[in-house]
Amino acid sequence: MTDSSATLAPKPWISGIAPYVPGKSAGADGRPMAKLSANENPLGTGDKARAAFLAAAGDLSRYPDPGAAALREAIAAKFGLDPARVIYGTGSDELLHLAASAYAGPGDEILYVRYGFMVYEIAARRVGATPVEAPDKDYATDVDALLAAVTDKTRVVYLANPNNPTGTLSTREEVARLHAGLPADVLLVLDQAYAEYLDDREDDGGLQLAENAANVLVTRTFSKIHGLAAERIGWGYANADVISTLHRIRAPFNVTRCGQAAAIAALDDDEFVAQSREHNAVWRAWLTAEIESLGNHGLRVVPSSTNFLLVLFEGAVSAETVNRRLMEAGYIVRWLPGQGLPHALRLTIGTEDETRGLAAALRTALAG
Repeated sequence: MTDSSATLAPKPWISGIAPYVPGKSAGADGRPMAKLSANENPLGTGDKARAAFLAAAGDLSRYPDPGAAALREAIAAKFGLDPARVIYGTGSDELLHLAASAYAGPGDEILYVRYGFMVYEIAARRVGATPVEAPDKDYATDVDALLAAVTDKTRVVYLANPNNPTGTLSTREEVARLHAGLPADVLLVLDQAYAEYLDDREDDGGLQLAENAANVLVTRTFSKIHGLAAERIGWGYANADVISTLHRIRAPFNVTRCGQAAAIAALDDDEFVAQSREHNAVWRAWLTAEIESLGNHGLRVVPSSTNFLLVLFEGAVSAETVNRRLMEAGYIVRWLPGQGLPHALRLTIGTEDETRGLAAALRTALAG
């Protein structure tokens, strides 16, 4: 007999999840605005990737290659990896969730640094694990604090490097020390969504760790420097056993036919990547200098290795007020109270015109 008084209820840990809130893309009145809230490539998408995408769109009735063989081969060739150990996902977000799903559950802990990527907490709670935040070191990763927070319940450690939303970078030595200090049954996930904005001297050695260690997963994305955010394409690299485990639970046909084609072409477009990296370096430095010239307003820029700046508002005018005034001026940036940063704004590096305009609008906003 059916109990008519019963109610459908989710697992208790699901109710504790605060849904991911993306950056705004339009003003409240729907008018066009400069969107500098989502860390997208201001130069758009490279010609090679766009052409490949359009060419692949001629046959939309067929499923994509479920094994993404050509994409895996292209990634492996680009980075000197074993294609059998490359996995692909709906953005790197899917792979971050897969890591938690495969290696943690109720009674386990998932560890990450304070002011880390907000998906880590969601991934932990989604599988019933306990999210644990380690203290930061002035908005940067503190390896000693992370290691001190490891317990016999820790199963996954996430490290975004460079980090989002702070933009900070952990060195190769720090990453190696973190890995060396973790138990063998803990998976270290190195989230390298912004790796292509680094120069060779800044490489954290993550792919080499993943090549040689049994408990390291590196994830990357085509959404940032490659300008393919609309297609949601990510990839990862790890020990063969880890990759086999993740394949068991990933969604089938998770990267579209057009997306696979565009990503392969993007890997072959070194000129576009170099142009994007150079543009970002020039205008990130310019915007940093402009903001630092407003020092009498109590602004501080966290040193960034990414395509955005985290700006701390430590003076009389609040981040919330400036965010509202920038919106009124036509600029959408990211205010971050949901990530424990109500006193901060994250500013994506835009085109030259957008970046100059944002700096001018910021000056006006602070003047009131």
